[in-house]
Amino acid sequence: MDISTVWEKLAWNRGGKILYLVLDGVGGLPDPDKGGTELQVAETPNLDRFAEAASCGQLEIVGPGITPGSGPGHLALFGYDPLQHDIGRGVLSALGSDFDLQPNDIAARVNFATVDDDGRVTDRRAGRIDTETNRRLCDKICDRVRLDDFEGEFFFQTVSEHRAVFVLRGRGLDGRLQDTDPQTTGTTPNPPQPKDENSRQTAKLVQSFLENVREVLADEHPANAILMRGFQRYEPLPSLRDRFGLRGVCIADYPMYRGVSRLLGMDVVPRPGGMKERFEALRSHYSDDYDFYFLHVKHSDSRGEDANFDGKVNVIEEVDRLLPHVTDLDIDTIAITADHSTPAVLGGHSWHPVPLAIRARSARVDNVSRFDEYACASGVLGTRPGTHLMGLALAHAGRLQKFGA
Repeated sequence: MDISTVWEKLAWNRGGKILYLVLDGVGGLPDPDKGGTELQVAETPNLDRFAEAASCGQLEIVGPGITPGSGPGHLALFGYDPLQHDIGRGVLSALGSDFDLQPNDIAARVNFATVDDDGRVTDRRAGRIDTETNRRLCDKICDRVRLDDFEGEFFFQTVSEHRAVFVLRGRGLDGRLQDTDPQTTGTTPNPPQPKDENSRQTAKLVQSFLENVREVLADEHPANAILMRGFQRYEPLPSLRDRFGLRGVCIADYPMYRGVSRLLGMDVVPRPGGMKERFEALRSHYSDDYDFYFLHVKHSDSRGEDANFDGKVNVIEEVDRLLPHVTDLDIDTIAITADHSTPAVLGGHSWHPVPLAIRARSARVDNVSRFDEYACASGVLGTRPGTHLMGLALAHAGRLQKFGA
């Protein structure tokens, strides 16, 4: 039996509040020219004091050697096995952009892109066009593209900058399609190949849509093409409330994390806009309406992906300065961790375990005195699967009954 099924059976609607502070991609590797990882180099007096009063350890988010995407990483933290729940990026992007996604809709994530006269991709992000240009192009596509043989409807909606979302709604659709995004430049986009017989009708519709869009965008530059990835049919998951009795709220800016939260039944507050505003939003939404708070920090991941070691250090230090906004609240159980590692020395996600610190009245405080990868690795919690965090948080908050007589 999956351990999360046991938590479901033991969970009850009593106990204290839980907060997750997720520093996206905060795990790193030492840079020999900097003298350590980003967490080790950063000045983090508040995070270190938090670790001194906490149980510490590491989370191996998906499994040994597996590099998690952000979607699977967050599903694991929330107690959903990402190997069982493979959620497409399109569904998360649609939910995260506040689109009213319906069961059985087919969603895909879209990048506006630049192609040359031979149809080869020269820029997968079309120079990172601004959101207003994106909105104009989406309106143009919706006004001019028609799928004459389709009895359903399609939606094409701005997310931000070069990103958009595409949704098909109708009967007989299946989302098992190959991405059209080749994930590289210098080659032509892939056709939307069906992965099985049930997906052929959907593949034909998507191909027709792409041909129409190519004509509509022919006079545009740099956004003269679109690339699609993460096709999937939307099938709602059981919510955090249904599974664990948690009334959750998400405080995040980026659509991916808002989408995961909405998928799991959390309320999602309006985009705060900045780091300080995000932490202030936690205070303004702290009430008896919620048992579970999810506060997300994105730029620790972005700077790592940009191979910007110093920039990632700066983000960590900014979080540290704002941490009292979290710790001063009367929250029974606070967990600080990440959804994956993004070492700046690698410039991308990695499989390395992420640091974890849990502060609660029932926590066994260990000898860890710094919040970083190497210090937390010696903590009392050891190295655990990412999905274990939810069970630990529920237990520390007094939200799990005793197992057995």
